[in-house]
Amino acid sequence: MDEEPHIGKLIKEELARQGRSITWLAKQLGYSRQYAYKIFRRKWIYTDLLLKISDLLDHDFFKCFSDYRNSRKQE
Repeated sequence: MDEEPHIGKLIKEELARQGRSITWLAKQLGYSRQYAYKIFRRKWIYTDLLLKISDLLDHDFFKCFSDYRNSRKQE
C-alpha cells in the first residue's frame, strides 16, 4: 500500500461491495444520510465511530492502517 488510507473511501467501497445503502448505514449509526456522506469525504474519523462501522460491516478497517504502517516500515 503506497498511499495513506482514506478511510471514508474505504468505508464507501466496502458498503457498495456488500450491496448496502447509505440510508442503511446512516440508520444503523443513528445519523442522517447527509452525515453518512460526510463520513465518505473524511480521510480520518474517530476510532469509536470506526469501530462501530467495522462491527456493522463486519470488516476490520483498522487493518488498513496497520498494513500501511507496516509497509512504510519496510521501505
